Amino acid sequence: MDIQTEKLIDQIQAGLQEKKGRDIVIADFSDIDDAICRAFVIATGNSPSHIQALTDSVEEFARKYAGARPTAIDGLRNAQWVAMDYGSVIVHIFIAEAREFYDLEHLWADAALTEVADVL
Repeated sequence: MDIQTEKLIDQIQAGLQEKKGRDIVIADFSDIDDAICRAFVIATGNSPSHIQALTDSVEEFARKYAGARPTAIDGLRNAQWVAMDYGSVIVHIFIAEAREFYDLEHLWADAALTEVADVL
């Protein structure tokens, strides 16, 4: 993975941790030729308002510290599953039930998964 993508992932992770996002997983697709992006960053929020706060924090950290802006953000209306598209990285922020149902981190068997410890 290139340095710019790694920096973006670090800032996305920091934004999620700043607002106590839980169960953060980074799915690295850089060795998968036909992947839609280089990585997914997946996290869980406690409620729709928490998911909104996580989305805002990710957007702020990515802009301030990695110089990146999402090309699209989808799902804010219901805030059950918000997707933020940064091109090389797609951020998925779920409410627990939706995350369990879609189980995104296990759709690609070839992806290297990194689990990030929750901030207490």
